Amino acid sequence: MMNASEHRRTLVTGGNGFIGSRVVRRLLEEGGHVRCLLRAESRTERIQSLPYETALGDVRDSAAVERAVNGCDSVIHLASPSSWTDINSPVLPDVVVAGTGHILRAALAREGVRVVFVSSATAINGSATPVVHDEESKFTLPLDRYLYPRVKREAEALCRRASADGLRVVMVNPTEVYGPNDTGMITAGTLADFANSAPAVVCTGGTSVAHVDDVAEGAVAALDKGRSGERYILGGENVSVEDLARTTLAILGRKPRTLKIPNSLLRFIARVGPLLRIPLPFNPAVVPYGTLFWYMSSDKAQRELGVSFRDARSTLADTVRWLREAGHIGQSR
Repeated sequence: MMNASEHRRTLVTGGNGFIGSRVVRRLLEEGGHVRCLLRAESRTERIQSLPYETALGDVRDSAAVERAVNGCDSVIHLASPSSWTDINSPVLPDVVVAGTGHILRAALAREGVRVVFVSSATAINGSATPVVHDEESKFTLPLDRYLYPRVKREAEALCRRASADGLRVVMVNPTEVYGPNDTGMITAGTLADFANSAPAVVCTGGTSVAHVDDVAEGAVAALDKGRSGERYILGGENVSVEDLARTTLAILGRKPRTLKIPNSLLRFIARVGPLLRIPLPFNPAVVPYGTLFWYMSSDKAQRELGVSFRDARSTLADTVRWLREAGHIGQSR
């Protein structure tokens, strides 16, 4: 088995993103050579100081993907729309499913290339009650209502097929990822909403909180330690939405004042508010996901990949510190 060393050449798609930038940094720390597939218009602030090679192109362009994979012995594939505004985007199938197909075909055409596909814990399962899911859980949500999990599951199916064809490909499924430098306010935006509302509006639901650096560590570890065709959940402590809000406010030194709205009412408000142009103290795209429990077990990843995950409070504290420094959190209320 190849050891991580200065001889590894890894293509990273989505390397300029929140998780991807940490993956790039981790690979470089191991002494590897990193090539990032980037579009001409990609924003690269997160990685601008790092010594990576650029391959211009888009995962939707099979020829660009083939050129980018050429000369690499491994690929970590993260490219995917990930903001809440893109959660139902019509480009998701082309980027996630077709793009993953391009990566897998290019890797299969070259001997010895190994691939890690960064999927999502939403592809595992979510539930109306606080059930802890693992890699073998049956998916029970209506896929016609949840486009993001659907395309991730379709891409995973391509990975399993490629594994059966002889490609060494591993899937990792990050849970809800928090940490500094979430400039897209993907998950940090939820904490900012809690901090900037009085009281913080919460619902019945929950999530597994993962630190971005722990997820990056897991994705890189999967290159060497993951078993081909297998999934690995990368997630930390399971917490309710209310506990998420209360912990955020406690970190800020504020009284943990929350207002729990019934899920049915919250879904109605989220659906009607934007139509009537009513300003809401939360992102309505979050509601279909926030009103479910996405509790996960990372036992398999800890056991087989040798990774660990920090507790929710320290993860959130790191994120809140950055939110304050970046000016996303107002004065105490």
